[in-house]
Amino acid sequence: MSGFAINPLPFAKPARLTDSMATKVPVDLRSESDERLVALHVESHSGAIEELIRRHRDELFGYLVRFTGSRALAEDVFQETFLQIHISAASFDVDRRLKPWLYTIATNKARDARRWLRRRPSVSLDTPVGSDGDSVTMADLIPADTQDPQQPLDGAERVSQVRAVVDRLGDTQREILLLTYFQRMPYAQVADILGIPVGTVKSRLHAAVRTFGELWGQEADQ
Repeated sequence: MSGFAINPLPFAKPARLTDSMATKVPVDLRSESDERLVALHVESHSGAIEELIRRHRDELFGYLVRFTGSRALAEDVFQETFLQIHISAASFDVDRRLKPWLYTIATNKARDARRWLRRRPSVSLDTPVGSDGDSVTMADLIPADTQDPQQPLDGAERVSQVRAVVDRLGDTQREILLLTYFQRMPYAQVADILGIPVGTVKSRLHAAVRTFGELWGQEADQ
């Protein structure tokens, strides 16, 4: 993801620890697990949360761009997500995996961002999501063929049709498609992120694909 830079976040050391209690033993942060990095951040270990940002920047940012339809808004949500990680780090259960927790926070904040967008109709799926001069938009990132969602788009007309279909999907169906198809997360992780049973993930995904197909058919008939 060229040209993307995250502004430094104002991370202070967690208030419950003092400088005298901070970890002094040198640690190779790149060799530590995500969960251990959270623990090290709580222990006021310098650079731990920055390493988490480095690891998840590209994948999470791409998810947020697709979710919000706006590169600028995705940057804001990304910042807010890791600020929340910083604030809530002490409450995280290090015996659980970080990724579902991270995506839960990001998804909730992206939902709020989508509501913000709906109050500002001038921002749409036509918003460029690439670097300066790049014409790629949100619609270019959405699969056009409902039978094979990983196939690339071909042709301006199809791009326009897909844009119209995705714009008509509700947030619930939109997020389930993003998490399963684009992030390629297993159903169990998606269930954890959205706070729903695995069976509900499957039923929502089935409904989302069906709705996409129906809407796609309507667009094609016009």
